[in-house]
Amino acid sequence: MSDSHQNLLKAIRPTTFITSTKLRDHLGLDITIATETFQHTGSFKFRAGYNLALNVPNDEILTASSGNFGQALAYACKLLGKKCTVVMPITSAQVKIDAVRGFGATVDLIDTAKIGRNERVAQLAEQMPNAYFASAYDDQLVIDGNSTLGDELAVENFDVIIVPVGGGGLISGIVTGLHRHAMPTLVVGAEPLLGNDAARSFRAGELIKNDLEPKTIADGARTISLGKLNWPIIKDGVADIVEVSDENIAEAVKMYFDLANLKCEPTGALSLGAILEDRERFAGRKICLVVSGGNVDAAVYRELI
Repeated sequence: MSDSHQNLLKAIRPTTFITSTKLRDHLGLDITIATETFQHTGSFKFRAGYNLALNVPNDEILTASSGNFGQALAYACKLLGKKCTVVMPITSAQVKIDAVRGFGATVDLIDTAKIGRNERVAQLAEQMPNAYFASAYDDQLVIDGNSTLGDELAVENFDVIIVPVGGGGLISGIVTGLHRHAMPTLVVGAEPLLGNDAARSFRAGELIKNDLEPKTIADGARTISLGKLNWPIIKDGVADIVEVSDENIAEAVKMYFDLANLKCEPTGALSLGAILEDRERFAGRKICLVVSGGNVDAAVYRELI
């Protein structure tokens, strides 16, 4: 094991496994929750953000994020003494914008109806020639960081693991980690129906992009496309991708609150939402539901529950 990997493992918190008898009985399924809500900065993104900031030589890092990766990278840079700039849509959850700023990063807010995230990043990159551009999901260091969650899940011998999908960094990392342990576990993605580029790509066998940033309540999955680096991993290592309606995403958030005493953001609830879409297909299996994060505005959360 490299020194870098050892330092990453020292920095991250192990995922939290929750077994809710209420949730199991309600659904009639053998369900275990693996929640990253207690990870540093409240989501799995710290695994990726810290691994990236630790391993790039640059003293300044630039990224675009709806919030969770921005928070994670901002905190990682704070810990490692690096500068961080995060391009964020004005529609990002206020709690996430405040958190990025609170960790000392510069926030550049944009209206995505007028300028795309990548276009704005390109503009800033010209002004910051020494900065490293960090994709929230399409970077090998991101995938490697997220693979540590796959390592943890491999120990539990689940039959199927259901994972939220936005840009694909989490699910590709989990697949990578599972493969290190030669685990035959089925990995199923859960994606918002309103932003179903991954599901359409999976069915077509080639990358397909959304025309516009999706207007789903799952703000962490409002991505245009999967990444070029994680797409081959997803295409070859994922069994299926379930499209989840916003109604079932909202219901899943409420169920986690009511039946598991767990605060979960809409994107994190996608895995349970996939169960609500078609619970019969998962019957008789030992299931892991990955909850990717718990960062949600209080007003939004109050309305959902």
